[in-house]
Amino acid sequence: MKAKAKKAMMRRVRKGSSNLSMTTTKSQDADFLPLEGGPARKLPKEEENPEESKATVLYVGRIPHGFYETEMEGFFKQFGTIKRLRLARNKKTGKSKHFGFLEFEHPEVAKIVAECMHNYLVFEHLLQVRLIPPEHVHPKLWKGVNRYHKPLNWVQMERKSQDKLRTLEEHKKMVERIIKRDKKRQKRIEAAGLDYECPEIVRSQNLFYDTCCFGAA
Repeated sequence: MKAKAKKAMMRRVRKGSSNLSMTTTKSQDADFLPLEGGPARKLPKEEENPEESKATVLYVGRIPHGFYETEMEGFFKQFGTIKRLRLARNKKTGKSKHFGFLEFEHPEVAKIVAECMHNYLVFEHLLQVRLIPPEHVHPKLWKGVNRYHKPLNWVQMERKSQDKLRTLEEHKKMVERIIKRDKKRQKRIEAAGLDYECPEIVRSQNLFYDTCCFGAA
């Protein structure tokens, strides 16, 4: 009886060891084991999109202030050669619109940049970097890419606006607007309970009348 029990126990040990070796080989081949139990699973392989593999243009979003063309070129050229770079700007003010486009010489470099720099923290902004397939690149995307941004001279523009010649009707409307704003200011001062006597606007009115007299003469 003891010999039979010993042989049965050895059979169970061999069977358990074989099952263990099979599960270990399966777990090594599999990508992960589910927490709820059950057989090991293998993740499906992601198929590469042939359109994205040829893409060399990148969209860069959430660009912070201060990270402009010169800074972007100096930062991204560490990955490879940059063919073109364009930062979207307001046509009137010249301010950044917080997004731009990059074109690299090789598609492999563009793919690495998209993978590494997506959600990268720059000046408390998480950059959004994505590949643009070649067929989705707009023909006017690089329009004006070689033009450098020239800051607007706001002082000169304001001086030109203030010094322009006005007609009598325009001057009359300007004086009426000034008097209207002054009356609103006086009401706010009175509502605040302040004892302040606002000076009357006499010079603007006399200037208007002098202009009328000289114009009539």
